[in-house]
Amino acid sequence: MRTLWINPIGYDGLNEDLVKILNEVRSASTEVDIVSLPPDRPRHLQYHSYEGLVVADIVRLTYQAAHQYESIVIGCFYDLGLREAREVSGRAIVTAPCESSTAIASNLGNTFSILVSSRKNIPKMRENVHLYGHDHRLASMRSIDVDVLQLQADRDHTCERMLTEGRKAIEQDGAEVLILGCSAGYGFFREMQERLGIPVIDAVLAPFKYAEFLANLAHSFGWYPSRILGSEPPPEMEVSDWGIFG
Repeated sequence: MRTLWINPIGYDGLNEDLVKILNEVRSASTEVDIVSLPPDRPRHLQYHSYEGLVVADIVRLTYQAAHQYESIVIGCFYDLGLREAREVSGRAIVTAPCESSTAIASNLGNTFSILVSSRKNIPKMRENVHLYGHDHRLASMRSIDVDVLQLQADRDHTCERMLTEGRKAIEQDGAEVLILGCSAGYGFFREMQERLGIPVIDAVLAPFKYAEFLANLAHSFGWYPSRILGSEPPPEMEVSDWGIFG
């Protein structure tokens, strides 16, 4: 089984870490490839205007990879381009961090809180949680106030901020599970679980293992993405004649 991780930014400086992490946790039968966008694309997606610049890239990459991979992960907690990419993914599963993390968290506790890098993230992510049907479980969204580009640069500071806000989410907001709401915030969940005593969902591991799980279901039971009604893909004749995904 092959999985493609799309890092939807014009920066590949974290890819080496991601390769190591995903290869450590992948199933024996899974192969993983990681691709970033060209360097003229934004280096982070903190702003929705930046999102608008890369959704077309995500859709194009998904369309081109659909016949080579069983699953595709869009590596941003905004889940940008998820619906659009699924429309052109053929039989390949497409997942993203927010949807998969909230689905997993909802099975581990009655409530969860999401720790985000900035308050700027909260409105869009709250909308996504509502869209996925988990708003009744959302105890809170708390900002750790660390710039997304600095999450890995000063790991000790990032971890302390996550622990501080995570503890508040538990004690003040009633969270039974924590979600780390940025795919650049990897590598902290084990220490947080040990120190806080509740499940902490990593936004890299969750969508990757969720993609493996869904791809295995598709292989075993034929549960591939639907292609009728709202899930209908664009006509291949149009795609071919217009050359829009080339």
